[in-house]
Amino acid sequence: MTTTTDNTHTDTPQTGGDISIFESLESQVRSYCRNWPAVMTHSQGSTVTSEDGREFLDFFAGAGALNYGHNNPALLEPLLDYLREGRILHSLDMHTSAKRDFLQAFSDLILKPRDLDYKVMFPGPTGTNSVEAALKLARKVTGRQHVLSFTNAFHGMTLGSLAVTGNSMKRKGAGIPLTNSSKIPYDDYFNGAVDDFMWLERVLQDSGSGVDKPAAIIVESVQGEGGLNGARLEWLKALSDLCREHDILLIVDDVQAGCGRTGTFFSFEEAGFTPDIVCLSKSISGFGLPMALTLFRPELDQFEPGEHNGTFRGHNLAFVTGRVALEKFWADETFQNEVQAKADELRAGLTKIAERYEGASVRGRGFLTGIFFPDVEAAGKIAAAAYEMGLLVETSGPSDEVLKTMPPLTTTSEELASGLAIIEKAAVSVLGDGNPA
Repeated sequence: MTTTTDNTHTDTPQTGGDISIFESLESQVRSYCRNWPAVMTHSQGSTVTSEDGREFLDFFAGAGALNYGHNNPALLEPLLDYLREGRILHSLDMHTSAKRDFLQAFSDLILKPRDLDYKVMFPGPTGTNSVEAALKLARKVTGRQHVLSFTNAFHGMTLGSLAVTGNSMKRKGAGIPLTNSSKIPYDDYFNGAVDDFMWLERVLQDSGSGVDKPAAIIVESVQGEGGLNGARLEWLKALSDLCREHDILLIVDDVQAGCGRTGTFFSFEEAGFTPDIVCLSKSISGFGLPMALTLFRPELDQFEPGEHNGTFRGHNLAFVTGRVALEKFWADETFQNEVQAKADELRAGLTKIAERYEGASVRGRGFLTGIFFPDVEAAGKIAAAAYEMGLLVETSGPSDEVLKTMPPLTTTSEELASGLAIIEKAAVSVLGDGNPA
């Protein structure tokens, strides 16, 4: 991320504390701290505070891991009570009361109201663990090896997840060939010039095509890291129908777009189909604690005991906060309706900014929305300027050409307005007035 050299912001981001130990000892692979070098010490709701007392409005939300804000008191107090009582913390996949209560709440408040009949698997505690489990299960069940994914997809940093990821820089880090996967065009990849799935339908129907039937297709309904490309609901439904027709498992990676970020708990709900497998992580714990789920139809529950395991599957603190988050925010449609209304406010504000600049456009859905700029350096410069003005906002896309906003879902309308005002001011500092309304 770079910055311009005008009087509005500086070339070197403010650090707000001593960072020498990070620079001397920590690996150079670190990334977010290069753009936001302040030493953070406190957080509450949508605000993060640095060591020197600066307050930052958070339009990043832990890359989507903090949908309910920082240190939400409704989740914090039950967590502290659990710790004070000396309850079990680490338990592998043993039975615990915390896990039982989470599973019951997830069944009662999420699965049953949506008529979803899924088994729940606890893989390792991160999004890429959920994806790895999904890919491994799809291959085991079908007996096929190949998996199709989409242009500009991002599914994680471990080798299986990287194999179905599109980003060339991320893939390069693997150091070995990433095989048993092919990429197919995401929705509107050809700007409407090619019919949806025309090539895929043809090769699946043609026994002479030389293309083996895949075990699964994995898709994000909104490509969080790939440029905030949001698939049309009818496109997603058509993909599901195609998979059903050809006996291909459909995996929806809802790690970033799930847990309410697009306006409904699952990002695919409005499209009117049921995936075979769903990957969840990020905000499923509700508190930023590591946790992941892999959901799948009961007939796919074919792993042998211990065939896919991990030491940190039994994160009981995450079970506690995850249960409370479900009970507080998803017991009825009140919170969902509030999120959808505020998402409209966010989109309207971003649209107003985008309309100032030729070629700029709004992308994404819900609280996973941003602005594409035709100048590929613009989004990074605007994000850097916003940081100097007290806003944490990142970029997305293969060239970081999209300014990506993903505030906590609990962000107030007043905070949204404040953040949008900073983005507008930052855009003007980088690109000029454009065509103000």
